[in-house]
Amino acid sequence: MREARTEIDAFVLLGVCFVLGGLALVAPYEVAAFAALAAWVVRARLGRRHVWLLVLLVASVAAGAWRAARATSSHERDRALVIRATGPPARCAASGIVAGSPVVVRGALRWDAALVDVECDGASARWSGRATLYGGPADLARGDRVDVIAQLGPPQRFWNEATGDPRPGEARRGVVASGGAVSVDVCARSASLLAWIDRARASVRARIDATFRPDAAPMARALVLGEEDLTPDDAAAFRTSGLAHLLAVSGMHLVVVVLGGLALLTAVVVRIERIAARVDGGRLVAAWGIPLTWSYALFAGASGSTLRAAWMLTAVLLARALGRRAEGVRAFGLSLVAMAAFDPLVAFDVSFLLSAAATAGLLFLARPLAEAFSRFARVATRGRAPLVWLARSLATTLAATVPCAPILARFAPAMPIGGVFANVVAVPVGESVALPLCLAHALLAPWPAAERGCAWAASGALVVVRAIARACADARVLSLEVPMPTAWQLVAIGVGFAALATMRNAARWGAASVAVAATLVLELGARRAGAPRGIMRATFLDVGQGDAAIVDLPNGDALIIDGGGLVGSPLDVGARVLAPALRAKRRRALAAVILSHPHPDHYGGLGAGLASTRFAALWDTGQAEREGASGPYADLLAAARRSGARVLRPADLCGARTMSGARVEVLAPCPGPSPDRGPNDNSFVVRIAFGRRALLFVGDSESEEERDLLRLAPAAIRADVLKVGHHGSRTSSSAAFIAAVAPAHAIVSSGIRNRFGHPHPVTLATLSRAGARVWRTDRVGAIVVETDGEQLDVRGASGEHGDP
Repeated sequence: MREARTEIDAFVLLGVCFVLGGLALVAPYEVAAFAALAAWVVRARLGRRHVWLLVLLVASVAAGAWRAARATSSHERDRALVIRATGPPARCAASGIVAGSPVVVRGALRWDAALVDVECDGASARWSGRATLYGGPADLARGDRVDVIAQLGPPQRFWNEATGDPRPGEARRGVVASGGAVSVDVCARSASLLAWIDRARASVRARIDATFRPDAAPMARALVLGEEDLTPDDAAAFRTSGLAHLLAVSGMHLVVVVLGGLALLTAVVVRIERIAARVDGGRLVAAWGIPLTWSYALFAGASGSTLRAAWMLTAVLLARALGRRAEGVRAFGLSLVAMAAFDPLVAFDVSFLLSAAATAGLLFLARPLAEAFSRFARVATRGRAPLVWLARSLATTLAATVPCAPILARFAPAMPIGGVFANVVAVPVGESVALPLCLAHALLAPWPAAERGCAWAASGALVVVRAIARACADARVLSLEVPMPTAWQLVAIGVGFAALATMRNAARWGAASVAVAATLVLELGARRAGAPRGIMRATFLDVGQGDAAIVDLPNGDALIIDGGGLVGSPLDVGARVLAPALRAKRRRALAAVILSHPHPDHYGGLGAGLASTRFAALWDTGQAEREGASGPYADLLAAARRSGARVLRPADLCGARTMSGARVEVLAPCPGPSPDRGPNDNSFVVRIAFGRRALLFVGDSESEEERDLLRLAPAAIRADVLKVGHHGSRTSSSAAFIAAVAPAHAIVSSGIRNRFGHPHPVTLATLSRAGARVWRTDRVGAIVVETDGEQLDVRGASGEHGDP
């Protein structure tokens, strides 16, 4: 491969360091290690004469970290004030201003409002802040003044080790409350540019919904307005096939639209003699292109990827307007600096990260890969031009895709290796046919016949792109299942990319080989940590108002006890929490899945959460199946049986058994569920012991089942750790039962948005009198209990301790 130019631009380094500073908030040691190794790579490339640059870069990382910490701390203070003032979700009245561009999600309008003097039922005080609201007039626009009545509560968030600290991401949005709008009265309409853009968006949205095929309209809105409103199946198909970028307003999308428009404008300007004789038409149009770029970026949704591309395009156009040569690498660096300067938490915007990674790949890897692929194609095909073109297209796609792979692997269990080929087929249809037609459609409302014809043609192009995405997604052989990379693995991969992009000759490949070896060694460590030997570890996941726990057994196997589920919410905690937790642990198989009882806040997440995981047995009380239950619960049982898992009932399970080095004892409902009781009081009660330590899981047991348990021998229910029944409700955890269990630690799995007042103050008082330290997932996130059979360690994901 011929050596490509590898000049290092100071602005690229500066921008990377500013972004890294934000990540230091959640991964300080990893960021420090990456910065040190990257500095070594840069020093090897530049030599000692640029030590001053390294000092500046270190200062940039520190500045970025300080700004990110400050922004996050400020948001957490505001959030805490709202929680103290309102408590559970309540009906609130407020006035405010529309602060975010409204979008349509699942048929409802979603928008952010800057609220003031918020007064909620039962609240101790008024508060002010930004809230996300669902519902309202379709023509709402930024700057409109409104009076609102809404059901508001703190935003739902999950804090688990696999998905990381949620605080920076929340702080970036700045939202301290969310909920459904009961009524929205517009007091004054804004006449600002942003309001005009939002009303134009609303008009285009309405015309798309009126004229496009119903199954194509969400794709058109994604392409033109940046709205993410695809059906779950379509969203999964585009994500799995690697074609999601075709329906996102990406950097390439912005470049095609703006530069295409400027090219047409230039062709007109140079033909106007009065202008052409006085000024350089190209420079004049470039200057006009800057406001056009930002207007279109705001119209298209202003995502992180769109804004980064807008900054990069602004740098290019400004250089052209000033009569200077525009450099892609320099413009890329300036876009990173600008994004980090205006948004200290931009590193927590996934669309920005993917955009930056893809652009870096195109700038630093596309040329050497294209030359290598072309050379191979010429030799292999004897210079046939179509195949040489295909080789170069594959190289370009690969250059943009490979740097994104580690980021995507954090969120998806499979990498679409077939996406490289799918892009070659789908990109021409998407970028050359669907995109121009969708944009032209937005201008054709005055001519109904032309508008309908354009919508028909655009719908056809979008359906073709979707068919390609579905075909690629359905072809399992075209995807490669990958583990979730750890933070340290991302460090190694990042250093490897830095070496490929900046170093020369053998040093480049030597450093990259070391990075690959380090990634593999770290993978061995991650697998060992995910399936530890000689200890028992229970991870009580933060799934909001629900229960879900993963128990790692001493000899390497694992159990799941419940899978969470948010009743009445479209959010699937199985996909959001349980599946990532299993991926992080490298768990592809389980000894058993235990469903304590058939309520959706316990089984709702099991379907998506276990989609990529085998399990030998499903423990189920059988009460719901006996009573003819259907829906997701019946689907779960059917899927388990299809997979070959045994569905076991209390009659098969009551009593004690040894499982992977631990003693697992089913204490209730034995010999089976009582027909005169509800599911809560027929919950599985399971005691798991290792050495001198024991954990007791009681599902949603209430007073009747607790009385049954008290009839057993005291040693049968004694435990060091109690998973508190029914999320700490008043009808569970009687004083007699807590005294018999005598837990040192009590785990309460409850959600910050729960409407039931869980955990109840009476229950908390009972636990406190018994001397138990209370750990709550709504306060400390996921809770990990670990024991070697003698010592016992309990910790929360947030680092905070339980209540004594």
